[in-house]
Amino acid sequence: MSTKHTFHIPVMGTGFTLDTPLKVSPYGMDSVVSIVDDVLIENLRKFYCEKFELPYQAITDKIEDFRAKRITSYLNLLQELAEKKFKQIKDSTLETSMEFKNYFNMLPDSSSLKQKFTELTHQNKTWKEIKNWADQHLTMGSIDVNIMTKLDKINYKEGEKLPNEYNDAHAALRGFAQSNLQSSVVLSAGMNPRLYSYMENFDDFFPDKKGAIKKRIVIKVSDYRSALIQGKFLAKKGLWVSEYRIESGLNCGGHAFATEGFLMGPILQEFKDNRQELIDTVHSVLLPALADRNKIQPDSPLALKITAQGGVGTEKEHQFLLEHYDIDSVGWGSPFLLVPEATTVDDATLKKLAKATEDDLYLSNISPLGVPFNNLKGNSKDQEKDIKIVSGRPGSPCPKEFLALNNEYADKTMCTASRQYQRNKIKELDQEALAPDEYKSRFQKIVEKSCLCMGLGEATMQLNGADSERPAKGVSVCPGPNMAYFSKTMSLKEITDHIYGRINLISEKNRPHMFLKELKLYSDHLKTKIDETKGELNKRQEKYLLSFTENMKEGIDYYQQLFSKMKDSFVSSKSSIMNDLQSHMMYLEYLENQIKNLTAVRQDIG
Repeated sequence: MSTKHTFHIPVMGTGFTLDTPLKVSPYGMDSVVSIVDDVLIENLRKFYCEKFELPYQAITDKIEDFRAKRITSYLNLLQELAEKKFKQIKDSTLETSMEFKNYFNMLPDSSSLKQKFTELTHQNKTWKEIKNWADQHLTMGSIDVNIMTKLDKINYKEGEKLPNEYNDAHAALRGFAQSNLQSSVVLSAGMNPRLYSYMENFDDFFPDKKGAIKKRIVIKVSDYRSALIQGKFLAKKGLWVSEYRIESGLNCGGHAFATEGFLMGPILQEFKDNRQELIDTVHSVLLPALADRNKIQPDSPLALKITAQGGVGTEKEHQFLLEHYDIDSVGWGSPFLLVPEATTVDDATLKKLAKATEDDLYLSNISPLGVPFNNLKGNSKDQEKDIKIVSGRPGSPCPKEFLALNNEYADKTMCTASRQYQRNKIKELDQEALAPDEYKSRFQKIVEKSCLCMGLGEATMQLNGADSERPAKGVSVCPGPNMAYFSKTMSLKEITDHIYGRINLISEKNRPHMFLKELKLYSDHLKTKIDETKGELNKRQEKYLLSFTENMKEGIDYYQQLFSKMKDSFVSSKSSIMNDLQSHMMYLEYLENQIKNLTAVRQDIG
């Protein structure tokens, strides 16, 4: 019997979804928490222990392996509290049955569980009979965790470098592996071979005879080739990737990892066409690896899910991904930032998000990782940063150091948003005797970096566990472009009704189809890359830009064929979609000519 929702809530920042499972898991919804910031995690554990009158013993940084232990303790607490809430829902009396009914009301209408519940209530079954049936069929949503594989900083104790297993990402993985959860770890931001290999140390990542895996592996990918490479790498260790989570390169929230012009539609098609090949290829590598390690070999091929996220905003898009591409679940991220019942966002940021237009949401260079980062104009963290720049004290203190990955100045790495790093760079800049415009441009590139470690967790500190005497700090927020089309806070029931087409919460009538929005973002990205050459194009840049253009043109060809063949989906908007695709193709040809003209200039000079 189908009990599942057809959406999941992806990780958002370090704090926005840190306690989301406690709010949504009892209603059968899957969500993902970040386990980067063990300091924030420990603060939140203390808050919830006090709130629910549970014993709390601080895990200080003086304790051996404190980072992993903080994460394990918090995840166990999340599970305990979510299960208690879930039990309360199932144990509802007829007089207190609202949340019990909400569990079913929020399910998609196609859910066989919902249909059976409706049938039972119409058959005048007693409340006891209904509850006995529900007790056997209701399930909680999965409490999944996210690790950005790049955030694997080396750590020290009393000046001595610690072994690799105490690196940030390694310790986070260990914290999850040692928890009581039966769920998934979502690995994002690219491949980390050393971290992947470390997973072999934990039995929970290996399958039993029936193919069940207590701790499942999910890889966030942006193309099929990457999925195959990473799947085979892990399979050689005896580890099965249970899910490939496809995310749009640019039409997403948080850090944006642009592909080389490969668009989401063709990528989804490639996964659909090669799904069985992916299973067979990786499985053929897995079995001998399990045998070599004397691990249990499952009787049949293991389960594999393909999920997708990035820019989905309507029920039609949601259903299209499920039905046309055989997607198992669709991620809804940014809109949930406007759902206080699901995420933790401070009031001031909520109001800014609700008012945000397309022009207020932009791809910035504020991340110390050096990766483009989706940002909201006027957020309080950027305001705080600007005040520091004007006062002559750019940069931030760096108490957490999770993004301290730059090693330009010392054996110990620094964060490019830190005060010390920016002070060093500005001193170097002052010695170069640059022209005013050049100085201003390079100065801005130094000071634009923002302290995301503090900013992305600040709302959680303000709302859930900060000392009341602690002054509020600036909040960083990372919504995707899709936020522009939602203009008010929503209840959990309202957002699920929107996802399943029972109501419409889109405020902008001219919202483009998610594929067309991504197409524009990639066109803008290509134009930016061309402009960055400043009229001087070398052979490597030429090859990259022309390949990027060709990949986009192939993507547009794919969309033109896709939408021209559609008979039931997007019927009312089909004509405008086809016109927009033609316009994008013409613009792309214009950009291609720009690249070729730059190439001709270089050849003439040569």
